[in-house]
Amino acid sequence: MSDNRLSVFKTYKLYVGGKFPRSESGRVYEVTTKPSAADAAGKGDWLANAPLASRKDARDAVVAARKAFGGWSGATAYNRGQVLYRVAEMLEGRRDQFVREVANAEGLGKSKAAAVVDATIDRWVWYAGWTDKIAQVVGGGNPVAGPFFNLSSPEPTGVVAVLAPQESSFLGLVSVVAPVIATGNTAVVVASEKSPLPALSLAEVLATSDVPGGVVNVLSGRTAEIAAPLAAHQDVNAIDLAGADEALAKELEIAAADNLKRVLRPQPVDDWTATPCLDRLTAFLETKTVWHPTGALGASGSSY
Repeated sequence: MSDNRLSVFKTYKLYVGGKFPRSESGRVYEVTTKPSAADAAGKGDWLANAPLASRKDARDAVVAARKAFGGWSGATAYNRGQVLYRVAEMLEGRRDQFVREVANAEGLGKSKAAAVVDATIDRWVWYAGWTDKIAQVVGGGNPVAGPFFNLSSPEPTGVVAVLAPQESSFLGLVSVVAPVIATGNTAVVVASEKSPLPALSLAEVLATSDVPGGVVNVLSGRTAEIAAPLAAHQDVNAIDLAGADEALAKELEIAAADNLKRVLRPQPVDDWTATPCLDRLTAFLETKTVWHPTGALGASGSSY
């Protein structure tokens, strides 16, 4: 083999509707490694050119998410769990790639990056296991005064815009995306602005697993630029502001009020490796309550 062989650089793309388009604007931006503390200039090494998504890309992603919502929310919870577990299998198979990308993105050594990736895969499995159990925790039969069954069950909110955490480019990303889709919602994800590559690689895993196209859509670029049209979009039902700073979060909350979106405000997370509670699973669920008469059996009028 020739020593003069040129490397094949990877072209990262958006993930919208199960496909990998370039930004309609044709724009890209440089992604670099996280600068070390000793780097006085504050510049890392070049890694790749990531697509700089536009408002049009954001709107296209919402259309794809809405189209996929009916099929995904209508699937059985058990089936969704199987699909998500398949994603974990794919992540395990590409573990070395993600270790490398997380190390570059977050300025970690190989062993620490490996621990983060392992925790991320475990987190995905954890949420996959909740798909057919969450209804038993937050739903149930309600005692009522009358001959009725009164049953409450959780239903997905709809299309959820997710601003991924800025500093935790992979574990934080999965920690906010997995619960959204585990409960039957579809997602438009805005990747970490400075470290989008793990998110764009996760999209490749989703595309080659059993997750239907449009269930998760991944955009990279300027968080504020992409988030603004998502917060104001009339067909977005909820928004998770995990990756927004205080000023941006306030602007997006105001925009989201126009169609009464559910808003999950930024929550300080000291340690993404800590076992999560159920808050993110229930954040984008609605409760459907059904009344049904019990009926009567026999001449005695006894009921069941």
